Amino acid sequence: MIPTDPLFYVVGLTTVFIIAVGKGAFGGGLATLGVPLLSLVMPPIEAAIIVAPITVLTDVFAFGSYRLGNASKPDLRWFLPAMLMGLALGYFFFVLIDPRLVNIGIGVIAFVFAIDWFIRQRSKSDAVVHPLSPALAAGSGGAFGFTSFVAHSGGPILSAYLLYRGLNKTLYVGTSIVIYALVNILKLFPYLLLGAAKPAVLVHAALLAPVVPLGVWLGAHFHNRLDQRKLFFWCYAILLFASAKLLFDAVRALMA
Repeated sequence: MIPTDPLFYVVGLTTVFIIAVGKGAFGGGLATLGVPLLSLVMPPIEAAIIVAPITVLTDVFAFGSYRLGNASKPDLRWFLPAMLMGLALGYFFFVLIDPRLVNIGIGVIAFVFAIDWFIRQRSKSDAVVHPLSPALAAGSGGAFGFTSFVAHSGGPILSAYLLYRGLNKTLYVGTSIVIYALVNILKLFPYLLLGAAKPAVLVHAALLAPVVPLGVWLGAHFHNRLDQRKLFFWCYAILLFASAKLLFDAVRALMA
């Protein structure tokens, strides 16, 4: 039950710390690194089981740094109900949808969106604030929920929507935290059921969890120190990396 391989602790603690820092600084986005990195020292299914409760734990500590008042309630009002509908549709259409094709579609859209910012908008001093569009918020929420269920890849959609809106950095992170917290909790139960059959994996998750509070606190510290322009630079950089990785993994899986 207790790993003795030092490499497990080096890779595991580093990975969880990175996820926690990303939660505190950007509201999320770095959890996509969790399974690939942990898979260096364990089977991918065990890595996925560990990441599920870890992400929920980062949400808990993130709420200590960002109050609900730091979230954009108008966006949540349209995004969250649509997200729940998207999750439900994902459940019913799960066996009919090829997740690799879903990932390619998301990857292309998010990659183009991020490249557009680096080419045309980086020269601007401030982010362009777009008014709330209920249709766009609901559409993004539905797509986020659907793709989160069928392909575990909704993150780029959420990032692209919130970056497009041009919210200030604290509203951006606070809104991300609320949305990720809800979807992570809903996705936690299936992974806990898998973990019940592999109790040692849950013990491994508990051994890695102590670095979460420090990581979230450090991420929030970076968030407060970085000006909005630099913070959004890193948000777009993460979006670019996540979409490129999504495309690479999906195309490689199709070719295989």
